Formats: sequence, structure tokens, C-alpha cells
Amino acid sequence: MSYLQNKFNVKKITTLRLQEMKQAGKKIAALTSYDALTAKIFDDAGIELLLVGDSLGNVVQGLETTIPVTLDQVIYHTKAVVNGARRAMIVADMPFMTFQISDEDAFYNAGRLMKEGGAEAVKMEGGRSIAPKIKMMTESGIPVMGHLGLTPQSIHKFGSYRARGTTPDEAERIMEDALILQDAGVFAIVLEKIPAELGKKVSDSLSAPTIGIGAGPHCDGQILVYTDMLGITTDFSPRFVRRYARLHEVITESISHYLEDVKNGEFPNLDESY
Repeated sequence: MSYLQNKFNVKKITTLRLQEMKQAGKKIAALTSYDALTAKIFDDAGIELLLVGDSLGNVVQGLETTIPVTLDQVIYHTKAVVNGARRAMIVADMPFMTFQISDEDAFYNAGRLMKEGGAEAVKMEGGRSIAPKIKMMTESGIPVMGHLGLTPQSIHKFGSYRARGTTPDEAERIMEDALILQDAGVFAIVLEKIPAELGKKVSDSLSAPTIGIGAGPHCDGQILVYTDMLGITTDFSPRFVRRYARLHEVITESISHYLEDVKNGEFPNLDESY
């Protein structure tokens, strides 16, 4: 039976359900989403977790980095995704400078994502330095997903999008940060662009699920930016992206046919008119 056929027999995805999936050895499938239409499609197909990522800066706004994305923008897109999905868990990114200033500021902004946006959890980039903020949130009922490895909000610090954790010292720090975040109360951790061996080591060491993106096959789940895996974007081809479709070509061809029909007066025809 397909996920679509069985969707009404499957419980709402929650932090507890994700934990149960890890314990049972069931992989977690996640995608980004920024609007109600894609959220409904992905939810109907059986995706367990939808991330309203600050990658909307790249995908929706055409920005070079995620840094300019604002909290209000993430709230807006989260509300749309919540309207489209019914089963998947909805996680919203905390944009740059919404959690770095103070514990109280981070707590307030996370609350806005849940209260105004309807998010069921928030995601924060960083390691031990943000552990006190995570602890404050989780103890107050705000579920937090961590994010280690390549953290796009720190791109100007890193200087490139190269893989992280490739040196012994950096790998050890990521491992330590993962344990610190778990102790602070995260329900899951995204591992981005780290060696597969390190992804396995972190995943095996945690009770919290790991969600990989360029972190190898041993993570408890995987996430991709949906425009990458559907082949809508054509100028971004990292090793970790598998293209399951080439929708850029399909869309371009369809629009070309529409343009030609309009120009030639072949659309609309009498059957398409009132």
C-alpha cells in the first residue's frame, strides 16, 4: 500500500514518533517547503518532516546567502506550509541574528515562530555556544532541532561551502557538540556536509535522530531542498543531491508551448471559451 493510500491510517508525526522511528530503525524522510501547495503534495506523498528553511532566501528570494532572511519572512512561509500539511511535522528555521543576541531574545523569537507561524518546532544552527538557549526553550515546551557541520548562516566565517569535520580536531568538536546539544534537549540534529564516517559515529552515539544532508547513508533520516532534488534549480549540483526529476526542462518546454499557442492564436480554442 502506498503512502498516499495509507496516509489517513498514519498518526501525526511528532517528536515522539521520530524517536520511535529511530529506535525501530525506520528512516525519516524530510524535505524543505515554503508554501501550502508544495506542503500538501509532500505531505500527501508521505514525507514525515517539512522544514521551512531559511534557504527560502536562495530558493524564493534569489539571494546569494541565507543571512538576509528575516523572522517575519519565515513566519509568513511557515503559516503557508502549516495550511498545506496535515500529517508531517513542521519545523521552522530561526534566521541569522534571531537567536545569537541573548537567551531571552532567542526564546521570544522561537515563541513567535510557534505562536504566529504555527511551527511545531524550531531549528537552530550551532554547537555548544547555543546550548543554554536550547535548554531554556526545551524546558519551556519549545522543541528544538539542532544543526551541525556546515552551517550556512556562518558562511562568512567559514569562507566557503566546503565539507566540515574533515580534520580530526573539527570532527571531534562536531561529535562533542552533538552530545552537548542532546544534553540540552534537542529532539533531532541536522548534520550537513560532513564525512559519512563521522555521520555514522554521531548517529550511533545519540539517542536523538540525525537528519543528514551530505552526511552519508548512516544518518537516521535525510533531507534535501526540494528544488534541488526535483531538478528545478540547475546551477547548484553538489555531490549529495540526487535529482529525481528534471522539472526545469519540463516547465520550460511547457511554457514554450503555451507561448507559441498564444502567439499563434491557438489558445484558447472554442472548447476553452465561454
